[in-house]
Amino acid sequence: MPEFGTGDLMILRAIAQRGSFTAAARELGYTQSAISRRAAVLEATAGRPLFQRRPAGVQLTDAGEVLLRHATVVLSALDAAARELHGLPDVRSEPIRLGAFASAAAGLVPSALRALADTRPDLRVVLREGTTAAMVRALRAGTVDMVVVASTQPFRPLDDREPPLAAEVLAERDLLVAVGPRHRLAGRSQVDLDELAGERWIAARSEGDEHLLGVWPGLPGRPDVPFIVRDWLTKLRLVASGAGITTIPAVLLPALPADVHHVAVRDEPRERRRLVLVHAPSRPPTADAKVVAAALRAAAASPDPVGAS
Repeated sequence: MPEFGTGDLMILRAIAQRGSFTAAARELGYTQSAISRRAAVLEATAGRPLFQRRPAGVQLTDAGEVLLRHATVVLSALDAAARELHGLPDVRSEPIRLGAFASAAAGLVPSALRALADTRPDLRVVLREGTTAAMVRALRAGTVDMVVVASTQPFRPLDDREPPLAAEVLAERDLLVAVGPRHRLAGRSQVDLDELAGERWIAARSEGDEHLLGVWPGLPGRPDVPFIVRDWLTKLRLVASGAGITTIPAVLLPALPADVHHVAVRDEPRERRRLVLVHAPSRPPTADAKVVAAALRAAAASPDPVGAS
């Protein structure tokens, strides 16, 4: 019978969660070559391939998925034991580990947490922010309990792994454009697509399977993108300064500064974005997790967090 050490299981989980040996090494404090060697030893111990090495990153094989499922249980049990030994709350009082992409973390989650503070002050929620792809990997790896992610047209499944994730659409709204207070489109509620021609765009670079917001999809011609930034605060301050414009999901509206205006775009087909709450099908939500999910659902249903199209 193969024997796996705790360190081996942590490496497996980190690779599954981060999607690459390099990112897993950074998280665990190893070199990339050390992680590659440990991964090879892990596969030798298992007696079969655990990782599929692809140009876009690393994905677990079916055998890797089986081992990850058991590794998640083992590591969670060891974490609970450590907390109990140190006199911390037992597993029944564990915090709900919530993941969210940046726009939802800024525009939706604070409203849900505010409601929970009034109705369930005993309930503790911890938040981890990341891209949609990173949050899906974290959910699969068992390091978060639920995630709020974005889905773009044509609204395909969030990944192709089995079993499929348990996903619930919280809201679906049009993509918007953010402009500064002195921009020629400021004060307009809607514009036609051709009115965006010649604009300078503030965008975020796509990385691997991450396609981030910035330039209006399907914009005719080659867009002028002089500013490449990932941080939302930087993007919006550049917009406010008049340096350029950017696209924003409606979920970000509650966090929009007063000197940044949003404009809808008349375009066919319409650019829609879904806000999706996702659970891992292998781990049914606890009673506390259901309370958090209900708060997120209520926040998404109110007009403020997701805005009007």
